[in-house]
Amino acid sequence: MAIRTVVWGENIHERTNKVVAEIYPNGMHNTIADALNTDSGISATTATLEQDEHGLPQSRLDETDVLLWWGHKDHGAVSDEVVERVAKRVHEGMGLIVLHSGHFSKIFKKLMGTPCALKWREAGERERVWVVNPGHPIAQGLGDHFVVEYEEMYGEHFSVPEPLETVFISWFQGGEVFRSGLTWRRGLGNIFYFRPGHEAYPTYHQSEVQHVLRNAVKWAYNPNNSYKAVHDAPNVPVEKALEPIVERGGKLHEAGEEGYK
Repeated sequence: MAIRTVVWGENIHERTNKVVAEIYPNGMHNTIADALNTDSGISATTATLEQDEHGLPQSRLDETDVLLWWGHKDHGAVSDEVVERVAKRVHEGMGLIVLHSGHFSKIFKKLMGTPCALKWREAGERERVWVVNPGHPIAQGLGDHFVVEYEEMYGEHFSVPEPLETVFISWFQGGEVFRSGLTWRRGLGNIFYFRPGHEAYPTYHQSEVQHVLRNAVKWAYNPNNSYKAVHDAPNVPVEKALEPIVERGGKLHEAGEEGYK
């Protein structure tokens, strides 16, 4: 079965900014989804901020294998309830791919537990994306680097937790460098952050960028992505211990009673 993928887009700039609208007349989210759907192993649909529950009701998330997230102008408008819902699904095994300015999204900051801050400059600089982990599944089919001719600069320090893996490092014309492809795991969920994707430039139309996103969806996919027990904290009675024990000393809870959370 194809990997059930949802591309979430803020969909504000495309409707309010002439430059962005000309580059992405159907929205960045649809451009990304169309690129993913060129792979028969992926079935991508979209969701946007203005929809009810931001297009991410629990029923839809329960049927989602991998979620891509792009936001920029109005991170704060995303409902905390939806953020909690998405985080829960990531812990259960849903993959999450966070794109470009999504580094400041509520969901990414929640899962990272850090400010996720960085340096930036909007000057249409050339970005050279170096593949520093050529054996990684996300880098398969690429050369040792690729160039994005016009991009916004992101520079270190990027205040995120130490990643599990660094797949890409970018160099910009102004001299800055940036860890532009990073992975983490939270619970059973695989997380990938991918830096390129400023809305004022046609980055998501570029073949190498689309190739990375298709690879990333396949890497982030976990067939066991509905492990609800990850949230459980059961009180195990003495008589159900694996080895015989004798209860002793004081205690706060009776057998089977819920603990404090």
